[in-house]
Amino acid sequence: MQRESAQEEFLPESSFQDAPGGELPDRTVRYTLIAVNLTVLMSTLDASVVNVALPLLVKALKTDFATIQWVVVIYIMVITSLLLSVSRLGDMLGKKKIFNLGLLIFTLGSLLCGMAPGAWWLIGCRALQGVGASMSQGLGLALVTEAVPPSRRGRAIGIVGGTVSVGLALGPSIGGVLIGLMGWRSIFLINAPLGVLAWFMVRRHVPDFAPRERGQRFDLPGAVLLFVSLAAYCWGMTHGQNIGFLHAEVLAPLGAAALGAVAFLIVEKRAAQPMLDLSLFGNSLFTINLAMGVICFVSLAGVFILPFYLELVLGFGPMAMGLLMMGSPVGMGLASPIAGSLTDKFGPRIITIAGLCIMIVACLCMATLQADTPWWGFILRTTPFGLGIGCFQAPNNTAIMGVAPRERLGVVSGLLNSSRTLGQTTGIPLACSVFIAFVMMQAQVADRTNLALIPPAVLVSGLQKTYLVNAALMLLTLLLAIIALLVARRREEKRVSAVGE
Repeated sequence: MQRESAQEEFLPESSFQDAPGGELPDRTVRYTLIAVNLTVLMSTLDASVVNVALPLLVKALKTDFATIQWVVVIYIMVITSLLLSVSRLGDMLGKKKIFNLGLLIFTLGSLLCGMAPGAWWLIGCRALQGVGASMSQGLGLALVTEAVPPSRRGRAIGIVGGTVSVGLALGPSIGGVLIGLMGWRSIFLINAPLGVLAWFMVRRHVPDFAPRERGQRFDLPGAVLLFVSLAAYCWGMTHGQNIGFLHAEVLAPLGAAALGAVAFLIVEKRAAQPMLDLSLFGNSLFTINLAMGVICFVSLAGVFILPFYLELVLGFGPMAMGLLMMGSPVGMGLASPIAGSLTDKFGPRIITIAGLCIMIVACLCMATLQADTPWWGFILRTTPFGLGIGCFQAPNNTAIMGVAPRERLGVVSGLLNSSRTLGQTTGIPLACSVFIAFVMMQAQVADRTNLALIPPAVLVSGLQKTYLVNAALMLLTLLLAIIALLVARRREEKRVSAVGE
């Protein structure tokens, strides 16, 4: 019982103010923030640029809707599989070393993507990008947490969230222009100059924080099991969109994914040096906030469908699509820094709840999209969605990092990023499967893989119902946030009572 209690209280929320920070010169802190944010900008540019290009890639690479999902899915699936392990390596070998090596691998993968002759070559190179991204993304928040003084940490994390939105906002517009002028390959090559600049800044300006752990090992069995489980799940969900979900060749990989997930937890529980430290989940607030992050990003996967709606229903080209899809990330960019500052002043709980309420309303608004929705109507529906994300993500990230033990900052940073990538990895096949299921219920066509054959009204109906499902998921997340608020208040009351005695 004493051990369970210690796990539950391994770092009270109030001790966030006692975490490291404030020991570095302001100039070093500033350059660390710039370097980390430049890396975040590069990775988010890549993600949003690819989304705009998806309908074009289907035609240019002569593939289908289910296959093209892997251009996005494989990237985040590799990140999810490796993020925790490389974050642990950061705690063992040094965060800066792993972070910068990841930048080089990501930049090389981007160049190879730009030379891809076919769909599966592109998918393979995206996997290489994922290896590099896992090394840099997994340690970005840990570097910020170590470098920035506690009194300014919420604002700093909010700025990182704002940078995410800037990359997402610039990606569609830059991608649309590049595709229009130079073709789809240029959207990957854009990462090369950014990658070189980010590598130089990290190498020269970011402090080389001393490793927190020595004599540790890379958890290869855990990483392999996680990757295989996610791959089986994604293959079953995407293949089911082509042939239906009741076939044995779809049910078999889904069953293997479930067994693999159980095996992964068993291996991690028994391993002496696991990639996922299950003892961290002894803190209920930590667990709830991570679960909220996963569910939130599962629901955000509906954005994958929007480029197909804009092209096949509303008839927009890549450049126009890029401009129209800026609404949500611009809203996120406006809200995220403000939410971070409000978190420093009022704490993360209330701000998180406000963001989730905005996102629920936004999902319901997205469910009202029609075949004749004007461009400004699309923007009015997507911008509040971004505002809600910005209000949710910064305080939720702050709450998670705020209860992290100092010697586990790298692991917790990786776990935080894993909650996002796990949500995306599972969410994209799920959202697309829900979308296809609703579409097939209304339009029985011979070729499930060609969305161009589906009547626009049916595509719109499928999109509407997908966002209603997303609204339900966000409602579940809101309930978890309310529970977290009540738990945090009760815990604080006990602490005050104990101090008074």
